[in-house]
Amino acid sequence: MSTIKHLFENNKKWAGKVTEEKPEFFQSLSEQQTPQYLWIGCSDSRVPANELLGMQPGEVFVHRNIANQVIHSDLNCLSVIQYAVEVLKVKDIIVCGHYGCGGVNAAFHDESNGFIDNWLRHIQDVYRFNQQKLDAVSDEAERVNLLCELNVIEQVANVCHTTVLRNAWLAEQNVTVHGLVYNLKDGILKDLNVSVSGNK
Repeated sequence: MSTIKHLFENNKKWAGKVTEEKPEFFQSLSEQQTPQYLWIGCSDSRVPANELLGMQPGEVFVHRNIANQVIHSDLNCLSVIQYAVEVLKVKDIIVCGHYGCGGVNAAFHDESNGFIDNWLRHIQDVYRFNQQKLDAVSDEAERVNLLCELNVIEQVANVCHTTVLRNAWLAEQNVTVHGLVYNLKDGILKDLNVSVSGNK
């Protein structure tokens, strides 16, 4: 049987190190949650939101799923957005995809992976919406990277069309939605320049 005992040991070392560097850190963290950012990213273990943004626990509210999808029937994601916007009053919502995304790659190649195929169908819709643009790219790796970007752009639009964001903007709440892509090969974020800050 597998054991996770080493994770508890790692946790104690980490907590001890943090306490040594900032004795008040955990007490302060436990008393409030006031992040400025909501991060909607991929579940991929290589894309840790706080770390790649250079931020501490408590500074980023995070939702992750396969291929950073924002689907209008996904009550989990919609609940996170509602809590972030209405309760935490985040100023920025970041939808972040990443190159080398297994979900995007599986959707691109129309591979059969069981139940997840239903989830990935949304990415195949993104391909269908942008087929002419994607088919114009001859290199397959570049085409998959472009699909990663187009998927993020589509999810930004999906966030913007939620009732939560529409109502927030009608109430003149200051919240902006951004689309980014993370490059696993160099750790750098790319701004897709699709930020939206109000009803259009």
